Amino acid sequence: SVDEDSVRKELGIKKHIFGYSQAELERKANGEKVFPHVFGTDMYGRDILVRVMYGARVSMSVGVFAAILVLVIGALYGAISGYCGGKVDLFIMRIVDIIYSLPDMLMVILLASVLKVAIGNSLEGTVLEQIGSNIISLFIVFGVLYWVSMSRLIRGQILSLKEQEYVLAAQATGASGRWIITRHLIPNCISVI
Repeated sequence: SVDEDSVRKELGIKKHIFGYSQAELERKANGEKVFPHVFGTDMYGRDILVRVMYGARVSMSVGVFAAILVLVIGALYGAISGYCGGKVDLFIMRIVDIIYSLPDMLMVILLASVLKVAIGNSLEGTVLEQIGSNIISLFIVFGVLYWVSMSRLIRGQILSLKEQEYVLAAQATGASGRWIITRHLIPNCISVI
């Protein structure tokens, strides 16, 4: 096994927080004021905290965009299933059960590799080329796989809300199902969402 100190020494990473590189220590000895580095620096004097924050942008963007995609797909799918009921609900929930039964990690790896190849060629010359096919395929994979739990939550809430008097009143005035879902039911599911 490799000990931690030898790896740190090889990479040039200081062991303590607020650590300085050798060049910064020399600058401090000459009387210059040097900014303290919370995670320390590497052997080139680069701040590790800044590098971690810069790298976290990708993780945060994947998390935020995937969550938005999951929210939109799951809310619409669950609302339609809960409002329509009957055979439509049965069919939609069987699709949800099939997606639930798939192993997540295997599907993530499979879909990400297939989408990377499929998307990679079609992004050339577009604005999305800067984001990259890997990140876009991750958005799509998370959107395709993880909306099912949101769909079940929304469906359960819609099933209880569609029995309320305001839904009956909207139906009596001739409102369409789309209007009732978007104007009455989904706004009342905000606590679940």
